[in-house]
Amino acid sequence: MTKIIAVANQKGGVGKTTTTINLAASLVATKKSVLLIDLDPQGNATMGSGIDKNSLVHTINDVLLGDIHINDAVLATPALYDMIPANSDLTVAEVTLMTLDHRESRLKEALASLTKAYDYIFIDCPPSLNMLTLNALVAAHSVIVTMQCEYFALEGLASLLDTIEQVRSSVNPELQVEGILRTMFDGRNKLANDVSAQLLQHFNDKVYRTVIPRTTRLAEAPSHGLPILQYDRASQGASAYLVLAGEFLRKQHQKQPIPA
Repeated sequence: MTKIIAVANQKGGVGKTTTTINLAASLVATKKSVLLIDLDPQGNATMGSGIDKNSLVHTINDVLLGDIHINDAVLATPALYDMIPANSDLTVAEVTLMTLDHRESRLKEALASLTKAYDYIFIDCPPSLNMLTLNALVAAHSVIVTMQCEYFALEGLASLLDTIEQVRSSVNPELQVEGILRTMFDGRNKLANDVSAQLLQHFNDKVYRTVIPRTTRLAEAPSHGLPILQYDRASQGASAYLVLAGEFLRKQHQKQPIPA
């Protein structure tokens, strides 16, 4: 059965899209079949996967509004995973969804026909807790939370975990926290180390042991439309995401996703 995973954080600039792209690519490198869904109107995951968001025929917007079947929106990417892309048209969907029946479950209903086509489906959520993010949380089996080890990170994490719990108790009882990923990490920074230690103390095995470093090569890769594995396989960032993929797969085999 396909596992659907939302990658979320209501704060922008915390490595969410970078993680979605590079974890997907790293899993493909282990021979897993992966679909990435860009659910952010900025379309950064689309561009970072080598697809021009300005020349799309169909996007996730058309799927959510019921204008096309989801299969018609799937594209192959240079990154070797499949993708349902997004662009600024998705802002229209966010508004229009508010007027539709079953507005919070449109993505879940659309994905029902793809549940045997892939090992994993990753949803790159927008950096806010809106109707698009709610669609992702209703459709997903679990959530990966990306976060920088900064001053307000723990407060933001608590808020997101509360939202996940609310979704689980109301509309998606299957929803779990897959894991918390420390991103853009600089081990020379005392505050980063202090926050990291607090994360491990409070959330223990919810926190991935893999840490994603802050590197120039990781920051450069999206502008070339490539995951870091294709842009610079020998880089520290590529190694980190391959290690994350290994840890991710071990968790899949060892136990069920961790409850929020």
